Amino acid sequence: MTNKLAVVAIGGNSLISDKAHQTVEDQYLAAKATTNHIADMVEQGWDVAIGHGNGPQVGFILRRSEIAAKVEGMHEVPLDVCGADSQGAIGYALQQNLQNELYQRGIKKKVVTVITQVLVDREDPAFKNPSKPIGGFMDQTEAERRQREQSWSVVEDAGRGWRRVVASPLPKEIVELETVETLLERGIITITVGGGGIPVIDPGDGNYRGIAAVIDKDYASSLLAQKVKADLFVISTAVEKVAINFGKPEQKWLDRITLAEAKAYLAEGIHFAKGSMAPKIQAVIWFLENGGKEALITNPENIGRALKGETGTWIAA
Repeated sequence: MTNKLAVVAIGGNSLISDKAHQTVEDQYLAAKATTNHIADMVEQGWDVAIGHGNGPQVGFILRRSEIAAKVEGMHEVPLDVCGADSQGAIGYALQQNLQNELYQRGIKKKVVTVITQVLVDREDPAFKNPSKPIGGFMDQTEAERRQREQSWSVVEDAGRGWRRVVASPLPKEIVELETVETLLERGIITITVGGGGIPVIDPGDGNYRGIAAVIDKDYASSLLAQKVKADLFVISTAVEKVAINFGKPEQKWLDRITLAEAKAYLAEGIHFAKGSMAPKIQAVIWFLENGGKEALITNPENIGRALKGETGTWIAA
């Protein structure tokens, strides 16, 4: 590998633009738009590893599974397998679109998807306080049965019904890291840690086992960027730049900030929403604290401009 290496974490908006465009074809077209911007990076001389979200897609798989079980008595699909299914399907859409775009540009680069397991700690505090809603709504009777018979954690959701909740533990190790490193060293664009990776635990007997959990895709992508010693960590999201005091009269867009400034803003607890921008800033902080030099947060359509220094929020160690 002679080019600089970037790890790009693409968000849900890169796959589903809005509620009116959620079909497989719609998602494929959204993936095409996003991969065109990643192709711009490749054309500028970058080698790339790609992480992605999968929240909506896993939700669809779970819902189909629930309906099939109720209507046809079919077996339900475990959450870790739903994650694997989504990695394959999303990887296929990204892989094919990016390969096609590179071919059209005359760029001889291969693209591959790695179905990726990510090790989590069974003692992670998140398992004591599951908080990530998954699957469809249930009535109280169904929720209590699931809790009793399948050891589900369930919560009542604002009068709309009951839902299952699972833990969101921190990623500890990328099981297929050596494979990913080998591919990147060969200059192959690699799609990996999809949806944060398939959560697995090591019970101590040398055999990994899947576990019902959800790993933050930005955290997993940050870990990947650290381990492969990426020159740049890019988080592709819904906004062109990061703002402090977002939505307030004193709102300020950030062009370039230091690691120290990012940590200070995050610590204040008022600038970044917990479910959206806060994890992205934390992911960047971890990357820069562990050897990374630069990170960029912007939306897909501005990646090319941002790499030329024209936009985006740059965070440097």
